[in-house]
Amino acid sequence: MDTRVAELARRLEETGYLCDDDLATVLFLSLEMRRPLLLEGEPGTGKTALAESIAQTLGQPLIRLQCYEGIDATQALYDWDFPRQILHLRALEAASGDTRGEVAETEKSLYDERFLLARPVLAALQQSPAVLLVDEIDRADDEFEAFLLEVLSTFQVTIPELGTVRAATPPTVVLTSNRTRELHDALKRRCLYHWIEHPGLEREVAILRSRAPEVSADLGRQVVAVVQRLRNGEAGIDLLKPPGVAETLDWARALQHLGTVELDVETAARTLGALVKHRDDAERVRAALDRMLSA
Repeated sequence: MDTRVAELARRLEETGYLCDDDLATVLFLSLEMRRPLLLEGEPGTGKTALAESIAQTLGQPLIRLQCYEGIDATQALYDWDFPRQILHLRALEAASGDTRGEVAETEKSLYDERFLLARPVLAALQQSPAVLLVDEIDRADDEFEAFLLEVLSTFQVTIPELGTVRAATPPTVVLTSNRTRELHDALKRRCLYHWIEHPGLEREVAILRSRAPEVSADLGRQVVAVVQRLRNGEAGIDLLKPPGVAETLDWARALQHLGTVELDVETAARTLGALVKHRDDAERVRAALDRMLSA
């Protein structure tokens, strides 16, 4: 592995994020080539956590845009602080008694930059260098995706009342997708791409040791072994939502808070709320625990 890629992986590890060689390489290339990085994978594979670690590693602010159904450019770019504009207008009226003769000047003052509410995309351009996380882009619609593609192509936006805002340094952009729908090829071509898999047993044990060092090594390995069997279908049950790494960490910490030294059926059953988040999943896991922990 290239020494620069290895150094980047080491710096990420210092923040608690352990990545494999392929992910470290594509991230290095994204930073060097100033190309957005598109991360796809199942929920809980660490896509958002990687963006957080990148920001920490680079010493830059993390600006997050959480996508959702119906989001549009206004929620991503900017809005005007209407209540403050009204107060400003009233202050002008109180000071002069009448603003009708100064309509143009009054309107101009209402759209001053001090009344501008910068949303994540505009904030990233203004504060750059920064890390812009566009989380769960697959939840947004085609129109928003097209808007985002335009911004990522130029790293500038135009505010009619103020002019064009350009990033002095293009922000580091990370997009994540749980693949609830296919993204358009135009957006994918703009990005470097990586599919993040759930970690294997040894890597997940290492992640747990890094993120939750208070959990004993023996208990941590027992927890990861159970999670791996559930996630990979080796327990003989199909879950609606297999646990991700975040759930592994939560479950291990919950067990540690109860003073658990060795994982047993009773304690595991009582703490399943930290591991699975669907009633049917909890019932399936509870029914399989005795078989899993005695194996």
